[in-house]
Amino acid sequence: MSVKKLKDFLDTHNVRYVTITHSEIYTAQEIAASAHIPGKELAKTVIVRVDGKMAMAVLPATYKVDFGLLKEATGASEVELAGEQEFKDMFPGCEIGAMPPFGNLYGMEVLVSKTLAEDEEIAFNAGTHRELVKLSYKDFETLVKPKVLKFSAKI
Repeated sequence: MSVKKLKDFLDTHNVRYVTITHSEIYTAQEIAASAHIPGKELAKTVIVRVDGKMAMAVLPATYKVDFGLLKEATGASEVELAGEQEFKDMFPGCEIGAMPPFGNLYGMEVLVSKTLAEDEEIAFNAGTHRELVKLSYKDFETLVKPKVLKFSAKI
């Protein structure tokens, strides 16, 4: 999904959001610092396989996926990190590693860290390594309908 498609989707649903442009950066913590956003409010998207099915694990930049907790929270037999080669073609119009956490638009389940769900606002990559979208967590939750689970640990 291109940045334009994401913005069109948000506009169609009358969601208020702000776009933030920054220099090309690849790590979530560097993006948070560059964009002057608390790391706890910058959502990073990690692609995981839950019992062989791809899913988005969405958590704050200052946290990491605890695969033991994720396995327990989902009741899965197996949970593992997906490799870039496995999902690079699943997000047309997006740079690898910059896909927005809108798995519902890709036919993919979205699992959100309970820690992120506590935020008033969240920001996330908008399909590129140069632009973020910031909106209320409540709007994100309404549009995406993620499963909120406890699966992250502070870095």
